[in-house]
Amino acid sequence: MNPALEFHSIAQSFTTQNATIQVLESIDLTVQEGEFVCLLGPSGCGKSTLLNAAAGFVTPTQGHVSFRGKQISDPSPERGMVFQEYALFPWMSVEDNVAFGLEARGESKDIIQPRVADLLAKLRLSEFAKRWPRDLSGGMRQRVAIARVLALDPPCLLMDEPFGALDALTRRSLQDELLQLWSELGKTVVFVTHSIEEAILLADRIVVMTHRPGKIKQDYQVHLPRPRNPADPAFNALKQELGQLVMAEQHAFENAERLSFTAD
Repeated sequence: MNPALEFHSIAQSFTTQNATIQVLESIDLTVQEGEFVCLLGPSGCGKSTLLNAAAGFVTPTQGHVSFRGKQISDPSPERGMVFQEYALFPWMSVEDNVAFGLEARGESKDIIQPRVADLLAKLRLSEFAKRWPRDLSGGMRQRVAIARVLALDPPCLLMDEPFGALDALTRRSLQDELLQLWSELGKTVVFVTHSIEEAILLADRIVVMTHRPGKIKQDYQVHLPRPRNPADPAFNALKQELGQLVMAEQHAFENAERLSFTAD
């Protein structure tokens, strides 16, 4: 395997009116081509900030991120971002939302139409091609958002809690569909989640982060065979082990916040 994303000694701080907040510290991480990696950790540990650095939305205070050996300085269509908020254009139909990036790139209709039709079919959206986003459920809107990113055929997908706002059944359905697409298309995926079960269901590797400032606490290779069954004893043993790690960081974060509040 070859490196896709490489995080080199990443540190990130943000300055407010009252203080400088250290969000990330000493992050070194390599994601291989075609790998599915989940970032897992307590709220505020810097998971989304790390993903935004990979997207080119923020520049690290120290260190740098590279993609296929080239340092990242700006957003690029080769690294497609999927957010928890669907960010669809409400004045465009489903198929026009999916086609938007291709049209902006100047592709011809001969390329756009079959690609959009193929993605709508893969994501079970064909019968909704002419609908407006407001007519769709949350799960369908997220399918459209994923299709819009995939239309540009990025080799890397960056996903920031994309299923976090969905009900349990819809979430599980979309997890299965994402794994099917990943298997078919061979994308590199970095996926931020708060859900331990979701991380185990999806990932080749689970990177557990500490509370702020976020560091890498543990890097797990998930050796469970696919498709994974949450009722499997091995699945539950890993879930318990990861749960203890994450909750230890959550309690450390809460204690730090309590001490800070008391000091103020």
